[in-house]
Amino acid sequence: MLWTTVAPAAAGAAGLGRPNVLFLCVDDMRDWVNCLHGYPGHVETPHIDQLASRGVLFTNAHCPSPLCAPSRAAVMTGLRPSTTGLYNNSHWWYPNRPETVSLPALFRDNGYSTAGAGKIFHHTAGNNPPGQWDSFHRLTFRNDPWFRGAALNYPWSTPTAFPPDFPLSGIPGLGHENDWGVLSIEEADYDDALSVRHATEFLNRKHDKPFFLACGIFRPHLPWYVPQQYFDLYDVDKVVVPTVPEDDLDDVPAAGRELAQSRRSDLKKIRGADRMRHAVRAYLASISFADSQIGTVIAALDSSDYADNTVIVFWSDHGWHLGEKDHWHKSTLWEVATRVPLVIASPQISSGECNRPVNLIDVFPTLTDLCELSTRIDTDGQSLVPLLNDPNREWDRPAVTEYQRGNASVRSQRYRYIQYRDGSEELYDHEQDPHEWHNLAGDRAYREVLKSHARWIPADWAAPALPKKAFRFQPETYTWIRNDDGSIIDGSAR
Repeated sequence: MLWTTVAPAAAGAAGLGRPNVLFLCVDDMRDWVNCLHGYPGHVETPHIDQLASRGVLFTNAHCPSPLCAPSRAAVMTGLRPSTTGLYNNSHWWYPNRPETVSLPALFRDNGYSTAGAGKIFHHTAGNNPPGQWDSFHRLTFRNDPWFRGAALNYPWSTPTAFPPDFPLSGIPGLGHENDWGVLSIEEADYDDALSVRHATEFLNRKHDKPFFLACGIFRPHLPWYVPQQYFDLYDVDKVVVPTVPEDDLDDVPAAGRELAQSRRSDLKKIRGADRMRHAVRAYLASISFADSQIGTVIAALDSSDYADNTVIVFWSDHGWHLGEKDHWHKSTLWEVATRVPLVIASPQISSGECNRPVNLIDVFPTLTDLCELSTRIDTDGQSLVPLLNDPNREWDRPAVTEYQRGNASVRSQRYRYIQYRDGSEELYDHEQDPHEWHNLAGDRAYREVLKSHARWIPADWAAPALPKKAFRFQPETYTWIRNDDGSIIDGSAR
C-alpha cells in the first residue's frame, strides 16, 4: 500500500488518522492545460500545472463517456455505462439504480464527513440525492436566468429570460448555450466562485473526523461567461484555431460521421460569422477562469490544518471539439473528446508523470485503496495505486470510452481503436498521427492491432436505463414515483 496512515498524535490540529480527500473536477476541459501540451500555444493554467508538479499527472487519461451525465455517473459509482445502462443525459442515475453506492455515500458509510459544492454529478435531482452529503451547495445559476430556469437543477423549472445584452458573442441565432462573453457582475458573484467559497469555508473549519470534500467547477462548460481579465490573457489575433483538413471525415465510417454532424450547425454559424478565433479565445479564457478557482481551493487546503493528510484528485468529465472532425461540442469517440486532465496528489505520493492509458473509472477503486475503505463493492475500474507507486511500471489495460449503447473506443499506449454498434471501425497510430487524420482500419497490415484492441470492447451492453419521463419527482419528500407501476423510490438515503 502506497499510503502510510498518519497516526493521530502526528496529524496536527486535525487529529485525524485516515486521509481526507479533496475531490476537484471541471466540466468540458480537454487536454488544453499547459502541463498536457494539448494546445499548440500557451495556456494560462498555473494552478493546475503546480498541482501536477506535486503529484502524479496522468498524460494519457480518458473519460468513461464523452457526455456529462454518463461520465460523471461512471466516475462516481465506478461502473461503466455498459454496466448500468446510463448512456445519456436523459438517464437519471439514482431512480434507476437506488441500490448502487456512490463515492460520497461510500465515504460516509466509512465514517467520513461528506461535503460538496457545484457540479459533481450531473445537475438534475435524479443524479444527486442529498443523503450522500452532510452538506451540499448546489449550482443556482442565479446570474444566468436562462440556465437557472432550464431544468438543470430541478425538473419542474421552466426556462426564463436570457442574460442582459444577449447574445454577448455578437452572433444572432447561435443560441444561449453557445454564447460567450462577460456578465455584468463581480468575479466573486459567479457561480463557480460561490462553489469555491463553500469549499474554502469548509476547509477553514475544524473537523473531528476525516472528510471527503468535492468541489465541481462548471467552466469551461459553455456558455463561456467569465470575467474580462481572463479574456485579456489571450490576444485574439494570436489564438490558434485547430487545423481541420477538408477531407478529415472522408475515411470515417458512416456511424462516426453521424456523430460528427450532430452539432455541426453551431460550428457553421461561428465560422460563417468569422468568429472562430473569438470562440476559441473564450474557451481558453474559461479554462483559465476554472484554473483560478481550483487554485483558490488548493490554497485554502494548503493553509489549513489538513494539508499534510489530504489526497487531492483533479479531473475533467470529458474533452471538447473545437472544429476537429468538423464537429463542435463533445459526444464523439475521438481523442479530443476523451482525453482529459487527471492528477492525484498528496504529501505521501511522489511527483511524476505517467503516460500509461488510464480511465476515470479507475478513480473509485483508487480512492478506496488510498483511504483503506471497508467495502465489498465490485467496480469496473482498476486501482491506480501501482502507477502512483511507479508511474513507469508495466500496464496491460487500455482506456475504454463508451458512447451510447454499442459504440466504444479503446486507447492503448500507441493506438486508438473505435468500434461502432454496426461493426464499422477506425484505427489511429498516435506515434505517427496524433491528430487522428488517417484511419488505418482498412489496412491489412494492422489486422493484429485491430484484433488486440477489439477484445476490450464490452461483449454485453446493459439495456438503456429508464429516461426522466419514466419518473415523477416529489420535491417535498425527495422521492421518485415510477409512472408505470406507481412504486416509490426514496431519494434521501443515497
